[in-house]
Amino acid sequence: MSKLTLPTRNVGDLTITAVSDGHLHASFDFLANIDPADAARMQANAGITDHTSIHINCYLVRGGGRTVLIDAGAGGFKQWGGRLKANLLHAGIHPSEIDAILLTHAHPDHVGGLMDASGEAVFPNAELVAHHLEVAFWQDDGNLNRAPERARGNFLVVRQALDGYRDRLRTFEGGEVFAGMTAVPLPGHTAGHTGYRLESGGQNLLVWGDIVHFPEIQIPRPDVSIAFDQDAHLAAETRTRLLDIASSENLLIAGMHLGESAFGHIVRTANGTYAVSYER
Repeated sequence: MSKLTLPTRNVGDLTITAVSDGHLHASFDFLANIDPADAARMQANAGITDHTSIHINCYLVRGGGRTVLIDAGAGGFKQWGGRLKANLLHAGIHPSEIDAILLTHAHPDHVGGLMDASGEAVFPNAELVAHHLEVAFWQDDGNLNRAPERARGNFLVVRQALDGYRDRLRTFEGGEVFAGMTAVPLPGHTAGHTGYRLESGGQNLLVWGDIVHFPEIQIPRPDVSIAFDQDAHLAAETRTRLLDIASSENLLIAGMHLGESAFGHIVRTANGTYAVSYER
């Protein structure tokens, strides 16, 4: 089997590789503050042919004697994604080599790939690391009981994933989670939505989780939120703040739904809006 070449960047002594889990689809009816026809027009203008497709990225970080995976994809939940394990193997990486999995948050398209179809943990040697508020939210029976019927399946998937790693689950409140990897609170999307700032050799990269789902829409229009956001107003505030920071610092960005290019910079356009410049 020939090795698959995946998008990779070096940040000092760290090597960050984007590993695709595939796609999911979400109707533009899930978006707030924009007409679906305008959303479709923005996608078309950006050259995107499958307008409602959302790419799912995971990121492998190697360095300092450690192999860390940030998020685990959907694992085929609702026919979403499911390509992570195969793409890791094609890239010459066996799941048993993963030392730790950092979660940006626990929506099913980020934790579904932690367990296989038989209910076994896909990453047998990995510590699972997540913000304590995120874990507490999904384990709260009150939240489960208050959830609409369509969302209750999400709780079951998340709980199965957390239970599968219960003997090696670590939660944090903030700060450095591993050497050179610092948690960045990104409130609004979920209770404990967290990005990770990677720093080494004076270089930086921010894995920003689910700041956007449709980058060609939500980067120029940060006021556009999606129904998956627990607090749409706060999510929009966080998105606007982060776009400003990323553009002013010329910060390299990696995002779970940033598209197949997987890495990019945020730039200010002539009309004062933001755009993403992908690193090909």
